[in-house]
Parts: sequence; structure tokens; C-alpha cells
Amino acid sequence: MQFSGLLIGVCTFLIIGLFHPIVIKAEYYFGTRCWWVFLVSGISGIIATLFIDSFFFSALTGVFSFSSLWSIMEVFEQEQRVLKGWFPMNPKRTAYYAKKRNAISSK
Repeated sequence: MQFSGLLIGVCTFLIIGLFHPIVIKAEYYFGTRCWWVFLVSGISGIIATLFIDSFFFSALTGVFSFSSLWSIMEVFEQEQRVLKGWFPMNPKRTAYYAKKRNAISSK
């Protein structure tokens, strides 16, 4: 029996699940300014994937890389969720959120 596919699926599920709270915390503490961290980690992971000999670890690195790239979009969407009141905003950045709300309402 081959369990590598099943294990890759479980690890993929865990990696994606791990990125949800990372995105929420990143937006809470840093706002959308942290998008470049996800870009760098995604590109670095893609490059690393090309040089990893093990199929299993190469696949997991690929999942990590593209989850990082997907998180760029999620950080910006998370900001919109905060502005809608679906998630708590960082009280230290109320001026930032007020400015964003004014920009949205003036359109």
C-alpha cells in the first residue's frame, strides 16, 4: 500500500489550516504592509521545490509556497473583513482603519 498520497493530502490540509490564523494575525498586527513577506516566502519555496529530491518534501514545499502566494490576496481580503466588522481591528491602528473607511465611503 502507498500512503504517501494520503499523507500529502493530510499535510496539505494542515498547511492550509495553519495559514488561516497566520493571515488573521498578520493583518491584525501589520495590516496589508506584510504582503511582501508572503511573496518572498512563496517565491523562495517555489525555488526550493525545484531543488528538493524527495517527491514528498518537494510536494509539501510546493503546497507551502502556493499557500504563501494565496495568502497575499487573503491579507487584503482580511482587511476588508475587518472593515466590515467581521473580525476585530487592532485598537492601535484605529486611525488607519478610519482613513480606509472614509476612502471607501467617499467613492
